This record gives sequence, C-alpha cells and structure tokens, in this order.
Amino acid sequence: MTKKIEAIVREEKVNDIKDALREIGIVGMNVIEVRGHGRQGGIVLEGRAGTYQVDMLPRVQFNIVLSDHNVDKTVETICKAAGTGRPGDGLIFVYPVDEVIRIRTGERGHAALMYPDDIDARREAALQAESIGVMSGALMPEP
Repeated sequence: MTKKIEAIVREEKVNDIKDALREIGIVGMNVIEVRGHGRQGGIVLEGRAGTYQVDMLPRVQFNIVLSDHNVDKTVETICKAAGTGRPGDGLIFVYPVDEVIRIRTGERGHAALMYPDDIDARREAALQAESIGVMSGALMPEP
C-alpha cells in the first residue's frame, strides 16, 4: 500500500527537513507555501499603532508519497528536523493513496515511486549485501 505524508511546518525549518529527508533517501517531494493557524489562533504583535492579531501565519507544506514501510522512518525524520519544542512546530497527516501513475512512462504503483538511490533502493541494497554476507559466511571454513 502507498501513503501520502502531508507535513505543515515552520518556514525556517524547510532546509533542515529537506536535508534530513534526503539523508534517509526520500528523493521525491513537493513543497508548498501556505498560511494558517492552529490552537494558538495566530500571534499578537505590538507596534506604534498598538497591538494587533496576525491569525494567518506563513507555513510550508511538504507532500511526500511513499511506500507503507517507509512512513514511520519518514515521520520520525520530519519530527526530529522540524521540532523546536515551541508551539507552532506543525502537524503531520498520513493518508492512504489508492493509485500512483508516472505520466511519462505509465508506470503504476510502487514502480512509479522508485528513484535511483531512494529509500527503497538503499533498503534493497542493504538486504542484498546482508544476504551475500550471510552466504559467504556460510561457505567459509571455520579456522
């Protein structure tokens, strides 16, 4: 199954999040500038003319579509990179995705999500290396 992660985060954390996602092999993503507010209802600013409420704060929304087995690691990575410990750090939503189609090639499902050196390619390479290591260890005579 495929999932979509939608994360709404502080603007100043975009590069930290993007770099952290690349580090774990998340290659494809969309980033959109949005405005909104959460529980706090915005912020109160004071100026020469007095105080006023800013209730639609600038935020950034990350959209990532990926395989089920990569969701937990990706969510954990976003939380770690986006977190400041202060109100307004953001929210993450996870949705089911019925179908994925790569327009250029017509690939569908998991194949449409694959990129060279992405999180799944790295996982496959690690599993192959592990199985080769196990096999070569089994063939080695004991000293």
